[in-house]
Amino acid sequence: MGPLTVIIVIAVVLLVVVVVGYFISIYNSLIRLKNNIKKAWSNIDVLLKQRHDELTKLLKTVQGYMKHEREVLTSITEARTAFLGAQSVGAKAKADNMMTGALKSLFAVAENYPELKADRSFGQFQNRVSEIENQIADRREFYNDSVNTFNIRIEQIPDVFIARMLGYSQRELFKVAESDRADVDVEF
Repeated sequence: MGPLTVIIVIAVVLLVVVVVGYFISIYNSLIRLKNNIKKAWSNIDVLLKQRHDELTKLLKTVQGYMKHEREVLTSITEARTAFLGAQSVGAKAKADNMMTGALKSLFAVAENYPELKADRSFGQFQNRVSEIENQIADRREFYNDSVNTFNIRIEQIPDVFIARMLGYSQRELFKVAESDRADVDVEF
């Protein structure tokens, strides 16, 4: 074997190592993105569960004051039930949107009950639910950023080839229902 052959073999081996290393790097970054999406969704799920638990306490406090406001209480109960039955990201997003609308109505109606607003427990639960709502909004943003980055990457060359080999497809963004974009209309 001549020196030229050795150089060619070394060059080919180095080229193969570089190409394989590059594809491994792409593969690892796609896996990292996929797992970030799972983590982001799990964080949202934890907060949705916390909100569910806090709402149970809030509802018990409110029920004594608002016996005749059954529609608001019913909508919150339905939203909680929808959340418990939701399995997919889309179903959980829909249940979350129902809950957000129901909470807006609850807090708006509570304005009509000065003794309820003055109740220490109600105030604590209202603040806790508002805090959780803000955390959920932050987590939704992170989730959507992760999904958007993943969706872009699996469509870009050369990532698209590895993504297709792995069977990766577009992920669904967390979307707000059209009805939740409108302002809450409260009539007394």
